Amino acid sequence: MPMPYAASHDRQPAVAGQFYTTDAEPLMEEVRGYLAQAQPKNAAHTILAMAPHAGYYYSGIIAGVTLGQANLAKTVLLLGPNHTGLGKPFAVWPDGRWLFPGGSLDVDEELAAYLCEKEPLLTPDTLAHQREHSLEVMVPFLAALDPETRIVPVCVSHPGLDTLMSVGKAIGRALRGFPRPVSMLVSSDMSHFVPHEVAQKQDTQALEPALRLDPERFYETVRGEGISMCGVLPMTVGIAAALELGAAESEVTGYATSGQINGEMRRVVGYAGMLVS
Repeated sequence: MPMPYAASHDRQPAVAGQFYTTDAEPLMEEVRGYLAQAQPKNAAHTILAMAPHAGYYYSGIIAGVTLGQANLAKTVLLLGPNHTGLGKPFAVWPDGRWLFPGGSLDVDEELAAYLCEKEPLLTPDTLAHQREHSLEVMVPFLAALDPETRIVPVCVSHPGLDTLMSVGKAIGRALRGFPRPVSMLVSSDMSHFVPHEVAQKQDTQALEPALRLDPERFYETVRGEGISMCGVLPMTVGIAAALELGAAESEVTGYATSGQINGEMRRVVGYAGMLVS
């Protein structure tokens, strides 16, 4: 007997009520307020963006000024770190919808299947995403910008530089051959739980090779200098993919630490936004 077709996977919010409000209207109002503080939208297509994923109170403004300035395609490949340790090393959410209070975004099933076909290490896997917050907090921002946005969420936990580079290049080649334009969005915070001045210094060190679009140097700097940037793995993949897509320009859209929000300067988390075209 043929197997019945598996039902599509709708992802319920895991951190609504913690990282952002569960109330639909105040949520959209808050997100639109952050987006409204962005510089005018870039003319060039955004190949790759990076935005932070802390609670909106802390990092919402940096996410807003970054994504508000970005010129994103209708389909966005989301690349985030794996904070839970669950699931596959390159876990692709294959279908269904990602829900948030008051709405949802559809997963681009065609792109998800196409990527998994082109790069075998990209694996359909929902387990890695079940309790992971890094990509979830991006969804209301993308929905506020364009409720018709389609997403392909990918959770990255493979630690090896060679493999990250190889998968990144494969993603870039695949996107180049895909019939529709796609933007990539990496979700990452910067330094964690260090004094404000240390965070600023370390995060500048990490951003320098990222801005030069040098994924190997970026990875080696973050790892070698012991910088606790949680999204080093997906950002390495993202930069490698962006180079395959002809990326040439990069800019930092904003930077802050949690200490500048809550006044606790001895133990901060850094937040940076970046755009690549």
